[in-house]
Amino acid sequence: VISQYFGAGDREGITKAVHTAVAFCLTLGAVLTVVGILITPWSLRLLHTPEDIMGYSTQYLRIFYVGTIPLMFFDMGSGILRAVGDSKRPLYYLIVCCLLNIGLDLLFVIGFKMEVAGAAWATVISVAISGILVMAQMCRARESYRLVPSQIRFHAAELRHMLHIGVPAGIQGAMYAVTNLLIQMSVNDLGTSTVAAWTLTSKLDGVYWAISNSFGVAITAFVGQNFGAKKYDRMNKSVKVCLGMAMGTAAVLSILLLWLGKFAFRLFVDDQIVINSAVEIMTFFVPYYFIWSFIEVISNSLRGAGDALWPMVITIVGICGLRIAWIIFVVPVWDNIKGISMCYPVTWAITAAVFVVYYLAGKWLPRCITRAEEGK
Repeated sequence: VISQYFGAGDREGITKAVHTAVAFCLTLGAVLTVVGILITPWSLRLLHTPEDIMGYSTQYLRIFYVGTIPLMFFDMGSGILRAVGDSKRPLYYLIVCCLLNIGLDLLFVIGFKMEVAGAAWATVISVAISGILVMAQMCRARESYRLVPSQIRFHAAELRHMLHIGVPAGIQGAMYAVTNLLIQMSVNDLGTSTVAAWTLTSKLDGVYWAISNSFGVAITAFVGQNFGAKKYDRMNKSVKVCLGMAMGTAAVLSILLLWLGKFAFRLFVDDQIVINSAVEIMTFFVPYYFIWSFIEVISNSLRGAGDALWPMVITIVGICGLRIAWIIFVVPVWDNIKGISMCYPVTWAITAAVFVVYYLAGKWLPRCITRAEEGK
């Protein structure tokens, strides 16, 4: 929303959208904090969390939920800065957050012997400081995205515009989380060693998702600004360029992660059985990262132009729905870690194909232009 206002040169729209976004963070963050703390034990039991790690898991999550509002401030503030073309400061603040997190991990876990609670508090404190840095930068800014605390309130038109794009994206993200939890439940049923190996793969797997998400963030802001400025040809060219960059990056990272995996895993555990299992799991989905590039780039391009409903529908049916079906019908027959892991590349391929067809059909662009004109 803010990138579209920025592209159109609507300073008043940017100001109202910024203060509405921060008000939304405060409200939703408070609700999620309370609900998250209350439902932690129930949600972990729902996931079939092994009893021998139940206490640690409950302790970690409840502390983590304390940092919900600062985390939302960091994400929202970083998104606002990127929407107006400032991608450097969020990076600097994230570097501070990561370095601080490492330092506090060492201090709390090794120095103060706080175990899991120490790791959780290290994360919360580092995220809180990064959130403060982002908000402070916005308060100091002289541009139209400047944050004035006394002006934090909801503006109806901007809130509706945000919800129109944000709610489908939020539902999509929630469905991702639900299906991943269902997959985690299936993994948990295979025993603690498999859970440990699956967790290990997420350490390296997370490197790709962080980089892939950056392409999604970039193309959303770029398309949004060009859509607001009515430069539709430039908007379409950017999608092709971003897609090529994302696929190239995915190919390189796939090779590196598969090669470095067995060495990197030794940083976390010394159990060779767990390491061998983690290396095997990586081969089931890492080579197929390039497929995800189509979903990441195209879906976020559509959102940048204001088309959020159909990307949500395609993703929920193509990825979430198919994964649930896979867990129900395939996993009981193919009841091992490979059978669980293969649901990722299969659902990626099907969903990516649908997104390509939908984008090339081109009917979404006239619809977005009409809606934008009506909104004015």
